Order: sequence, then structure tokens, then C-alpha cells
Amino acid sequence: MADSSGSNPQSPGFTEKLKSWLCWSWTYICALWFAMVLTMVYVLRSPLKLQETVNAASVFLNTLTPKFYVALTGTSSLISGLILIFEWWYFRKYGTSFIEQVSVSHLRPLLGGVENSSSVGLFSSVNGDTEPRTNVAECKVWRNPLNLFRGAEYSRYTWVTGKEPLTYYDMNLSAQDHQTFFLGDTQQLKPEDSVMQKAWRERNPQARIRAAYQAIELNRECAAAYVLLAEEEATTITEAERLFKQALKSAGKDTNLVVYIKRRLAMCARKLGRIKEAVKMMRDVSDAIYHCTALMKEFPLLGMLNIHENLLEALLELQAYADVQAVLAKYDDISLPKSATICYTSALLKARAVSDKFSPEAASRRGLSTAEMNAVEAIHRAVEFNPHVPKYLLEMKSLILPPEHILKRGDSEAVAYAFFHLQHWKRAEGALNLLHCTWEGTFRIIPYPLEKGHLFYPYPGCTETADRELLPSFHEVSVYPKKELPFFILFTAGLCSFCAMLAMLTHQFPELMGVFVKAFFSTLFAPLGFFADKMESFMPSCLWHHLANV
Repeated sequence: MADSSGSNPQSPGFTEKLKSWLCWSWTYICALWFAMVLTMVYVLRSPLKLQETVNAASVFLNTLTPKFYVALTGTSSLISGLILIFEWWYFRKYGTSFIEQVSVSHLRPLLGGVENSSSVGLFSSVNGDTEPRTNVAECKVWRNPLNLFRGAEYSRYTWVTGKEPLTYYDMNLSAQDHQTFFLGDTQQLKPEDSVMQKAWRERNPQARIRAAYQAIELNRECAAAYVLLAEEEATTITEAERLFKQALKSAGKDTNLVVYIKRRLAMCARKLGRIKEAVKMMRDVSDAIYHCTALMKEFPLLGMLNIHENLLEALLELQAYADVQAVLAKYDDISLPKSATICYTSALLKARAVSDKFSPEAASRRGLSTAEMNAVEAIHRAVEFNPHVPKYLLEMKSLILPPEHILKRGDSEAVAYAFFHLQHWKRAEGALNLLHCTWEGTFRIIPYPLEKGHLFYPYPGCTETADRELLPSFHEVSVYPKKELPFFILFTAGLCSFCAMLAMLTHQFPELMGVFVKAFFSTLFAPLGFFADKMESFMPSCLWHHLANV
């Protein structure tokens, strides 16, 4: 059976070989066709009266005044300048060249090009083997475990600055999360649940708040409505905490709701300075989820909350570094998905042990100690996972409010991590100095991050597009690896400058430019004339005569 399928000429292997052969031969066929056209034009130059046509064109061009050439080069400079401006704007907005994108999308299929499908789902693992990984998994968007409160924090930012810190894409993802998390089975919805289902989808905040009050009128024990009011209507953390407590009383045995509300209550306590209370609440919920496998199977949505990251931040605020290490030992495992919080917190603990006495000059003279080497390796590991974080920690880039969703290894995750953890790095004496001295060394270990990683999979190339959707337009998205300017932007910039220079020189020195142009074209066509003379000397004159007659 295998033999018969392998010998079938219509099999996928035969088709791929045929396509690859056609693509390989296309270039040579085009070159041969072009050579044949040039030969036929030269042979038929007499019947086609090419010499007379060239002479007539030369006479016409000689009659043109320098003003024509100034207008011609000036117009060319203007058009190429407009193309340059558009290309630059498109590159800044979408991260690619418009001309290049159109060429690849429309011209490449016509020329027989095919997409390289071999690299779509395969990434090298740490030991050099290949494992299938889809692009969807690489660019999966996660709920930000430390997302702020819309009414008490995001809205206050809008009132002060007039800027919207959240994108519609981000808020739409949150609406989908809330519908899935709070409403569950849509076939058994109560009247108030139907109202809340519409409330989460409302784009206008006031419409969402009105719908929440409508749901409370239908049922005073509608916990989801109190959650919405706590998230969006409450203008202070204290007020949000009061509404979450009311929601907890009404939640009953709804596990998803209870876990979500307890997490937000713990975050309220953290923001109000009751750190130990917050740690106790976070630890209870986190341990229950971690140790209860049955709970995770029955309620898989609980895993998206990543409560252990809230716990790590609160423990760092208490400076309970031994407890932080214990949490890391539980979650920094090869089988669990990594995050910037886990990687950089591990690096912070190791850097804190040596950073207060670290000196670049002394380290260069005596070499790194074992503890210092461990700290540097931990920093390199963290930077490889998310290379955007150091610029925010070192305050080389300005921070904004974190989004409600993040892309792991992307700029959105870096913003979210640095927003909450910058203070912890500053508290550890010398930690930022050690980070400043060592973080760029990571890029020497992985010179081609999109092709091969060191401790992690290759860096996904889709993060920029997703981060542009998650982060507000006034924020300059960090791109890694840094993209060079596309060829067509450089080409149009050179063309615009060249045409402008020609227009200026033609206007200032018309006679000199005329002599220069004639000399240039004479030199340009001299090889063609030499080649034609050599062909006439080698070929019999009678052969050219018969071909001309034909």
C-alpha cells in the first residue's frame, strides 16, 4: 500500500518537487527570453528603423529647454518624497513596508513563490530537538493578574490626562472573560444573568453600570452585578472593597465567582496597606488551586488568574524573601508556563545576594564569584524570556498604566511587570546597577533570537502586532529584535534626494548639466556599441542580410 502511494505521480511529494523545479527554472527561462528579445531587436534594427527613431528622439531631446528638465526632476523628487512619507508612516504604524507587503502578497504568487511552511510550527527546543508549536500558542493573550480597577484607577488617569489607557481590543477581551467566567452555561441563564450578559458586551461604561443596577433590581443577590459596580463605578479602592464584600456574600457556591472576588479583595487590601491580610488571602486561594487537581479540572478558568503572581508581589513588599523563594520553587518549574514575574523575581533574589558589594571594575580584575555568576545567569535567563523589561526597570523608557491583558514575552507583559516591581528592584541595593552592567550580554548568547533560543524557545515574531492591539496608541511599542528600515524606505529616500539634487543643479548650471548628461549616456551605451561591432565582425554579413529579409 505504501509502495503504490509513493509511486503515484499525483502524490504530494511529486507535486512539491515539480513546483520547486518550476521555481528554480523560472529565473533561467526569463534570462533566456530576455536575451532572445535583445537579439531579435538587434537583428531587426533595419526593418524597424531603430536608428532613425533614435536620431529623431535625440533631435527632440536637444530642442528641450533646461526648464523642462528642472520641472521633470522636481516632479520626480516631489512624487518620491510623498511615497517616502507614506512608507515611513506605514512602517511606524504597522512595522512593515507597504510596497514590500504588496509585493510579497500579490507578486510573489505570480512568480511561483510559496510560503516557507517548514518554520511555521517547528521551534528548536533547549536540547536542539524540534517540537511542534503553533503560532496561536506563541501569541496567546493572557489575563493580567495585577490588572488595575477601571473606576478607581484607569478612569482617574483618563480624568487627569484626557487619554484612554485601555484599547477597545483589550476591553473586548475582558468582556469575553467576564461572560465566560461569571455566566457559565448560557442555556440555564436567569433573567438577571441575561441582563449581565448584555452588560459585559456594552462598550459605553455608563450603559454597563445601568445594566448592573437593572440586574440588581431583578435580584438583590446578583453577585456579578456587584462585581461590575466594584470594577467600574467605584471611584476609590475603599468603595470597591465594600462592593466586593457585598458580592462575596451573594456569590454562594459559585467557585469561579468566589475565587475571583477573593483575589480582588486581596488586591484591595494590598493597595490599602494591609499587606499581611492580603498575603493570607492570596496564599489560601493559591494553595487551594495548586494542590487541588480536581478543582482545576472542574474549573479550568481558575488557572488563568495566576494568583501566585499577586502573592509574589505582596511578599516582596513585605520583604519576605524566604517566602518568595518558596513560592518560586513551587511555580518556577520546567513543566509550567513561565512569566516575566517568575523569571525576573528569581533574578532579583539572586542579584540581591551579591549586588550590594558588586563592582564592575573589581569583577573584571578578579573574575566573577560563584554567587555573582549565578546572579548574572539568572539575569540573562530573564532577559532572554522577555527582553523588553530592563529598559523599564532602568527607566530608559517611560512607564504607562498596564493593560488588562498581556502577551507573554511581549512589551505588554514588560509594562505590567515593571509597573508593580520597579520599587522592589530599587529597594534591593545595587540590584539595578548589576542589571545595568549585565543585561545586554544576553544578546551575545542568542545572536539570532527568532531562529534559535538558548534556555527558551526562539523569540516569537508575532509579539509586536499583538502588543500594538493591547497597548494604547500614545505608547511607543518596544520591538525585539530591533527592525532595520525596509529597503523601499531607503530607496525612496535616496531617489527623492537624488532627483532634488538634479533639479537644483539643472536650474543653476543648465549648460554644464547638458554636457554631463550627454557624456553620461555616451559612456553608458558605449559597451553596447562595442558588443554590436564585435558581433558584426564575427558573423558573416550575408547571414545578417538574410535574417533582415526574413
